[in-house]
Amino acid sequence: MTMPIHPPSARGLSATLATLMLGALCLPAFAADEPDAPKGAAVTVLTAAKSCFSAIVEVSGILVPKEEVSIRPDRPGLKVAEVLVDAGETVTAGQILARLTPPEGGSLQVQATVAGLVSASSAVVGTIASGKGEALFSIIARSEFDFIGQVPTRDLPKLKVDQAVKIKVIGTGEMDGKVRRVAATVEPNSQLGQVIVSITSARRLMSNAYARAMIKTGESCGIAVPLTAILYGTGGTVVQVVRRQRVEARRVEIGLMSAGRVEIREGLSEGDIVVARAGALLREGDPVRPVTASADPK
Repeated sequence: MTMPIHPPSARGLSATLATLMLGALCLPAFAADEPDAPKGAAVTVLTAAKSCFSAIVEVSGILVPKEEVSIRPDRPGLKVAEVLVDAGETVTAGQILARLTPPEGGSLQVQATVAGLVSASSAVVGTIASGKGEALFSIIARSEFDFIGQVPTRDLPKLKVDQAVKIKVIGTGEMDGKVRRVAATVEPNSQLGQVIVSITSARRLMSNAYARAMIKTGESCGIAVPLTAILYGTGGTVVQVVRRQRVEARRVEIGLMSAGRVEIREGLSEGDIVVARAGALLREGDPVRPVTASADPK
């Protein structure tokens, strides 16, 4: 038996529509429509801060004795009877270095006239020592050495007497020194000038050892950022700054560099928020979500 189908009444249809509209109003809004939803890529940022940089001139050169004294007998015709000191030993002033015998017999002593390092010795038992020929002993007075370096012409005007120097010698480590003399002329072919640095060290050094010197010629203090925050392009040097959650390309003038950081002489202020690793993927006006970098640069 077929049941008749009756269309809903107007009153029932209105109630159904009202229920559907109420349900729609209760649905949560989509995240994209939320006004506080984060926008843009997350970027690591840091705060531009003040720092000091040393102006350094790097120089290559060798170590040479500051003063070398030759020890010879006072008279000719003396035979070496005994050698008491070898090259490489450190001696004191007045120490007996060797004993010689004259033709008429007896014994004479050869003494060190200064304290220092014996750099060379020609004394051999049985040979004749001469007062005018090769020295029996050569002593580096007080074991003091100088560093002699070759400096490009452009850097010579920056050097002055008494400037502080750090000297690195292979196998010996780092030592302190001071500029003792700066050449007034340059070698015409190489266009290099000479700088002499006095070394302050009790370590044992070797003549003609290769070394590198870092001469501090000045200091500059200002705003600093990591080298990774710098972009180099045809339009100049740029740092990407974040203002109001958007990227702003800032033209800057850079100065000295040290330990992975660079001095900013113009274009940034202390406290500016800077993109730690600037890149071409970020453009002027891009929205970003800044994330503060760790305080430890490592």
